Amino acid sequence: MLHFNNIKELLNLLARTKDLLAEMFEKRKSFSYKYDLALEFVEEDVIETLVNKGVLRQNNGFLEIDDQYLVFFEQVLEVNEDINTSYIHENIGQVKQYINFYLQENVEHRKYGYLKTVKSSLRKIGRITLRNIIDLNRNIENAFKSEPNYKIKIARLESFDQKRRDIQQLIEHTEKLITGGEEQTFFKSALDDELKHISSHLRLQLTEARHNLIETQKQVIEYLNQVKFQSRLVEKIKQVKYLKDQFELKAKTNFVELLKGTNAVAFESKPSYPLRLSLEHLQTDEARNSLERTALKFKQGRRNALPVAEGISDAYLQTETEEEIFINLQAMRNGFSASGKDLYQFVMEYNYPREVPFDEKLTVFCQMVSMYELEFKVSDEYGKEEMIEYAMVYPGRKNNDN
Repeated sequence: MLHFNNIKELLNLLARTKDLLAEMFEKRKSFSYKYDLALEFVEEDVIETLVNKGVLRQNNGFLEIDDQYLVFFEQVLEVNEDINTSYIHENIGQVKQYINFYLQENVEHRKYGYLKTVKSSLRKIGRITLRNIIDLNRNIENAFKSEPNYKIKIARLESFDQKRRDIQQLIEHTEKLITGGEEQTFFKSALDDELKHISSHLRLQLTEARHNLIETQKQVIEYLNQVKFQSRLVEKIKQVKYLKDQFELKAKTNFVELLKGTNAVAFESKPSYPLRLSLEHLQTDEARNSLERTALKFKQGRRNALPVAEGISDAYLQTETEEEIFINLQAMRNGFSASGKDLYQFVMEYNYPREVPFDEKLTVFCQMVSMYELEFKVSDEYGKEEMIEYAMVYPGRKNNDN
């Protein structure tokens, strides 16, 4: 097998064959990829180069992506369904090893190299832990919904529950690692802001992972209880059916005595365990046929007539108008200029278009003085009427000589 001389050669080859690799990666689980289909994307010599460089593997007339590149693509794109707890364990061991190297090293640039490796491993631990929990939950759900064999389903669920416990132990080991004795000496002596940030972020990720594992444990227990209940029920039904077919049910069992001693309520509700179908199963022809039969049974194709709303009452459609008469201050100003009276007397005696109370007349007086002060002459004299004292205002410009 040939090897790449440098990273540029690898990237150039992957870029030239990106369409082919994308197509093969998308169909990596559906079927084996034929050699003739690959010729539609690249030339034959390019395919030979991919095989010789170890990117692809050829098996007779079929091609597949090599395992190391397939794992790389799945990890980067976060679509890997394998739960790899050993990788986290290896990173924990690597962190401990390089922490010891850091504490024993006296050369500064070598200590920095060990510190850099420790920070990289800590980042991987948090990211991989959360990713494994996501993959674990998806695998648990798929095993419960898709596996037809009850024994295999129980075995798979118990295996996933063991992986959950393994992840839980790794979380505890990681927390001891970043808060332990000798390691705590390292975190205090390595005065690095990035390391502090990585450690704090890792604690948050471990807390989130612990909470997610609690929900995972509840889900596994619920699924196992449902499967075991259904499995026991099915086995009992099969056994009873076999004895009935052999006409040995009364002879080999106390079936009749049990029925006589049972006082079950006829309409008592039976325990039900709802089953949510997975997306993979819904995409199959079998699921489609089941849905069509169910839809036909419930006659979901017939639409119910929508109720018609009552007519709107005429009372809501009648409009009512409200009129309000305003006082025209502009017309009052024009009339005041030709009246020969002072403003207060003019306002009080003015012929308004509606009945105006005394308080509103005082407001009109103040408004006209404020609006037309440059057109009126305000004297130094004051008039008085009952409890009201007012300035004497006449037509003409204001006297500014005083």
